[in-house]
Amino acid sequence: MIPRFHCPALAAAPGSSVTLPDQAAHHAVRVLRLRVGDAVTLFSGNGEEWQGAIAEAGRDVRVTINASGPGIVEPELEITLVQSLPSGDKMDWIVQKAVELGVSAIQPVTARRSVVKLDGDRARKRNVHWQEVAISACEQSGRNVVPTVLPLLDLNQYFTHARKEEGLRFLLSPEGGRRLRDMEKPAGRISLLIGPEGGFEDGEVDAARSVGFTPLQLGPRVLRTETAGLAALAAMMAVWGDL
Repeated sequence: MIPRFHCPALAAAPGSSVTLPDQAAHHAVRVLRLRVGDAVTLFSGNGEEWQGAIAEAGRDVRVTINASGPGIVEPELEITLVQSLPSGDKMDWIVQKAVELGVSAIQPVTARRSVVKLDGDRARKRNVHWQEVAISACEQSGRNVVPTVLPLLDLNQYFTHARKEEGLRFLLSPEGGRRLRDMEKPAGRISLLIGPEGGFEDGEVDAARSVGFTPLQLGPRVLRTETAGLAALAAMMAVWGDL
């Protein structure tokens, strides 16, 4: 597989030369051990993709562009995963796999039973880190559009924003709800809300329903927070999308 590198705001044309960003250059030369002449793929994160070859592999890593790529290969479904913050490093795994499956955006939220609480500078640093995880997942999976990992919000703050948004809203519930196989393919945006390790409190469920979230059930088994959203995302992509 030809290595892929994210070059934000890149505008290129066949025959032009591009200098890789520092992080991409380090990964290309120090980790992958690429050399002059090796083929690479560059993508902007906004849908553009280019094929090229390494022309210089020193202090700077330059790539000569040979041709443009296939362009956007994004799923038609626009799904925002609204994920309650899990413990440990589970959020890294959730972001990585959600991007691979085709999520459009990820909105981390803090619920009352969330084990981890982040605020201020810690929250901002984690957000930057999760966005980098999303970029790496795009490099690996062949996506040309990088999903946005939105800033962490308290659940009630998110509900205030959700009132103004359009599209379908689903709350994954182990206690019953609608089934995907019984619904028609939606035409608009989808928001998928996932609870924390201990589940949502009753008041949080009531608040979600008050802003238009419909309970959704994925079979008779209770899934962990790091599994539930990904399973629902994969199911939606299989039933309504391109999996």
